[in-house]
Amino acid sequence: MTYNTKHFATAVNCIDGRVQLPVIEYLKSNYDVDYVDMITETGPIKIITENVDSSKIERIKRLIDLSIVKHGSKHVAVVGHHDCAGNSVEKETQIEQIEASIHILKQVYEEVEFIGIWVDETFQPHKVYPLKTSVMGL
Repeated sequence: MTYNTKHFATAVNCIDGRVQLPVIEYLKSNYDVDYVDMITETGPIKIITENVDSSKIERIKRLIDLSIVKHGSKHVAVVGHHDCAGNSVEKETQIEQIEASIHILKQVYEEVEFIGIWVDETFQPHKVYPLKTSVMGL
């Protein structure tokens, strides 16, 4: 059964419980969605970019498929966060991993909008992809 009377987004997020609600609230308030399908792994942006564990990557893709097909999700957020136990690298590296993960997933999911989110030490989400560039800065 498809529940398409409500709007869904999908988040590829860490299992860390501290970042679940901030990401859900951010997506609901900024993308006019009612629900967020949460796909969790330990350090998913590391898993996707390092491409070492194909079974975890395939699981993530299977769940994205389900969210898009069954719930009509039009937005997929890829999330990294401060103090990640599964991906203990600097913020800048995580932001690069978020971007790289999105580029990898976009090859499969061309029909959805991707959003990169980094959650800081106060658990505030920040959009890191796509960033609008100033016309003056070109």
